[in-house]
Amino acid sequence: MKKYLLILSVCSLHLLTVSCEKHTSPVKDGAKPELISDEFIFTEGPASDKEGNVYFTDQPNNQILKWDAKSNSISVYMKDAGRSNGMYFDDDQNLWTCADENFQLWKISPDKEVSVVLDGHENKAFNGPNDLWMDEKGGFYFTDPYYQREYWERKSPEMEKRKVYYLSPDHKTVTPVAEGFVLPNGIIGSSKDQVLYVSDVSKEKVYKYQIQDNGTLTDKELFADMGSDGMTLDNEGNLYVTGDGVVVFDKEGNKIDHIQIDKDWTGNVTFGGANEDILFITASDAVYKLPMKTHGIRWNH
Repeated sequence: MKKYLLILSVCSLHLLTVSCEKHTSPVKDGAKPELISDEFIFTEGPASDKEGNVYFTDQPNNQILKWDAKSNSISVYMKDAGRSNGMYFDDDQNLWTCADENFQLWKISPDKEVSVVLDGHENKAFNGPNDLWMDEKGGFYFTDPYYQREYWERKSPEMEKRKVYYLSPDHKTVTPVAEGFVLPNGIIGSSKDQVLYVSDVSKEKVYKYQIQDNGTLTDKELFADMGSDGMTLDNEGNLYVTGDGVVVFDKEGNKIDHIQIDKDWTGNVTFGGANEDILFITASDAVYKLPMKTHGIRWNH
């Protein structure tokens, strides 16, 4: 009997250890967010290239900046950047941006040639594309909320609803794939798990969808009672949600960490660095970096 109880105790301890390990922080032991620079107005839209450099926007100053992962320095990549917001690199190192100035979706080539890929749907201007994510086929999901900008002449949207759209892999067809939002904002997905996360920042909710082969979305479910601006995922399926610092959820929706940032608002987050194991954080007028135990999934390190 004592031997049986001992086995149960050992098994219980093992299960407890597994459970604890499952919910440990993905932040590197002892690491704290390190300020890179706070010389901006409002930082947004970080996107990592295949070398680990991170491009981000200073939206009110209408410019895209580049953080060099090797030198830890920041330089101006593009001025007059269409008031770009969310950004994402495709496999050919074109930088796709949600160009908010004229409600467009841009593709910026490696030599900085700008192509307007989308500027509306069904003869109506978009509300203002905000964030985007590319699937393994090369198609793009993007959110289209409505934030009235002081630099717009229009004072109301042409579209009644705020939706999530899918741009086909050949970049010729755009289709609404989700609606029912107040302000759909952050968006991120995993082609491996065939899931897409969308934040409705006004409702303070993050929703999870299943991605189908044709690009449509099914099985909408509430994932977290938190709104978010930008979001990212790591190789363990943890979701990083922004606003009050960075909150990390595991793939089951359990909160496993809260990364404190010394700013009123954290706007966005992505993984960068040569091994994609640096969490790059945009927060109000600043950008930070944080070493991680996990890594991003964009470049399959």
